[in-house]
Amino acid sequence: MGLLERVSTLIRANINDMVDRAEDPEKMIKQVILDMENQYLQVKTQVAVSIADQHMLEKKWRENEDFGKDWMRKAETAVDKSQDDLARAALDRFQTSQRLAQSYREQVDDQKAQVETLKGALVKLEQKLDEAKSKRDLLLARHRRGIALGKAARAQTGMGDNSNSAAFDRLKDRVHLTEAVATAEVELLSDDVGEKLTRLDRDVEVDRLLADLKARRGLPA
Repeated sequence: MGLLERVSTLIRANINDMVDRAEDPEKMIKQVILDMENQYLQVKTQVAVSIADQHMLEKKWRENEDFGKDWMRKAETAVDKSQDDLARAALDRFQTSQRLAQSYREQVDDQKAQVETLKGALVKLEQKLDEAKSKRDLLLARHRRGIALGKAARAQTGMGDNSNSAAFDRLKDRVHLTEAVATAEVELLSDDVGEKLTRLDRDVEVDRLLADLKARRGLPA
């Protein structure tokens, strides 16, 4: 595949479609940019070479035109001096120079067209390269934004309503457990005090009955 054909393929490429179909879009866009940069350098070099060739052809064209004019003057001088053989030789050289000048002029025209084609390809490729770089920047920004959103989503999930509700439920359960233990301890304490008071009442009643019994028996209390 020739240089211009490769460049044409890159220029016609649908970057969005290539990125969308790629398994690794970031890697794909970087490779596209690398290919374009390589082709851009090659086209830029070829433009410089083609312009140099154009200048060389223009020089050859003008040189042969000058040669032709010079041979025509010599032919005229030979004719003026009645030296027809020299005039014929000079005219033969004149025709050769004219043919060469015409050939070089045609090559100059072709070369100019090639230079313009290469320059046009270079401009289009540069525009496509800028587009690819913009796509890369957008893709990288979207990638970074996706990472940030992912982190935010995970953070939100970690702090979501379900998580908070579960945490509050666990805290409430612990509070309820603490309250239940405290209530049980109070109840146990109340039972213990009640039992002591009941026993004390019984002891008082026993003491009273004992005193009554001793009194009835005439015994000292």
